[in-house]
Amino acid sequence: MADRLVVLHQGTLPPNAEHIERLADTVYATEEELPLLLPGADILLCWHSLTTAVTAAWPKDPALAPDWVHVAAAGVDPLLFPALVDDPDVLLTNSRGVYDRAIAEYVLGLILALAKDFPGSWEHQRRREWRPRDSERIGGRTALVWGTGPIGCAVARMLRAVGMRVCGAGRTARADDPDFGTVHEGASLRAALAEADYVVLAAPLTPATRCMVDASVLAAMKPGARLVNVGRGGLVDEEALARHLADGRLAGAALDVFAQEPLPATSPLWDMPGVIVSPHTAGEVTGWRADLADLFLENLTRRTEGRPLRNMVDKGKGYVRDGTEEFSPECARVVRGGQPVDRHA
Repeated sequence: MADRLVVLHQGTLPPNAEHIERLADTVYATEEELPLLLPGADILLCWHSLTTAVTAAWPKDPALAPDWVHVAAAGVDPLLFPALVDDPDVLLTNSRGVYDRAIAEYVLGLILALAKDFPGSWEHQRRREWRPRDSERIGGRTALVWGTGPIGCAVARMLRAVGMRVCGAGRTARADDPDFGTVHEGASLRAALAEADYVVLAAPLTPATRCMVDASVLAAMKPGARLVNVGRGGLVDEEALARHLADGRLAGAALDVFAQEPLPATSPLWDMPGVIVSPHTAGEVTGWRADLADLFLENLTRRTEGRPLRNMVDKGKGYVRDGTEEFSPECARVVRGGQPVDRHA
């Protein structure tokens, strides 16, 4: 008997929905429909990944809850509510591996835009003003990448490739990391913040990382440094960031994620000089939805065959456990109609 699958969506369905439907008894639910359709389901696919509707719709009877939840995103923080986290029979997987290269390219683009003041050039162009001025080099500048998972590693490799000096910040200090060289934590992190020209946030949002970049961390950053956030908005105290930008202690920021999304029109970050605001799109490149769908389809195939799932999240920590199998879109081979197909061929 096929599993009953509920796909939570926001109007757009997975590109390979017909292949998913061959492997599971599939129904589609909006946020409003989820409380009616989720009880009794075996699997929940959160195709609408940033929703908070799952918490309210989760069945009060554990016997009616799905035993596998998959998120079409790298971050799983909207799903870390007690009923799901504390139930040992519920597996949680994410889309780790899909966004790594895309986000790394985006970070490089943001750093270049800040260093070369592309927003200023575009504003001068809009006004038809001819304003020659100097810009900054990025070669030889130091980037501290806070978050040493796959996205952070991809960012580190990208920035090293253009001649930047890179170090990391993570849970465990080490001196011989292949991507970061030195990884800082605790006391050494403060010293690293004081040396970094760019601080790039690529960490997951967990109870341990929420508001980790607070006023004290911002004050510890090098005067004239810039902050780039492609992790989660909740990592940063945005009011403190606005104050440090307004008083000129920090030279700028590039922010793709925010504590409240969409970013409210009343936020001062919209209009601050040296600040780039983008609408949580760092990982959204051509084909990204197909890669997300392929990852879920691969895991659904593994489930039907009794094999371990990829990207198993440690629900207590909020991220994929070290050593778990991960997905790479460059090597995606999925089963469609009973035959292996390489969608990138």
